[in-house]
Amino acid sequence: MINRLLHIFVWLSRIHCCRGFGIQSPTDYAFVRYVINEHWQYRAYERLGSNDSWLKRKLGLLYFRLANWRQAQMVIDRVGAKEYVNAGCKHSQVVDCSEKVELAFVGINDNVKALYEHCDDRSVIVVEGIRENKRIWKALLADSRVTISYDLFYCGILMFDSGRVKQHYKINF
Repeated sequence: MINRLLHIFVWLSRIHCCRGFGIQSPTDYAFVRYVINEHWQYRAYERLGSNDSWLKRKLGLLYFRLANWRQAQMVIDRVGAKEYVNAGCKHSQVVDCSEKVELAFVGINDNVKALYEHCDDRSVIVVEGIRENKRIWKALLADSRVTISYDLFYCGILMFDSGRVKQHYKINF
């Protein structure tokens, strides 16, 4: 019940950040609209996370869409997203660590900055629990290698496209 009230409060406080409003970049807008806040019901949704808590399932379905969008060969998973990743991209190999970061799902207390050394312009890192330790989240955002970031309240998404201007978005997820 309290989680549901928190969810409603967060949603209402970020109502002005819905569906990509105010995002000027067509690429970033499309990412928010068609990956983060996609409302299309994929067939896989029916069988995914039926026994998970509402938050784990909500994040899991986001991970499913990210895997489907990114189509990574290797996915680093340290948060238990393997079921969702495999449903989103059948050819992805889910590992605990890799020499190259294509797509990674990690917790805020993992050594996220160590992954930065293995990132390129197409790398995407999703960090769970960004509200648990705001100091670490702000330090991750401050790194010059992070160019595009999304704060979804429950998790954050970091991108490393060196050809882009640094931009941070707060999204109503």
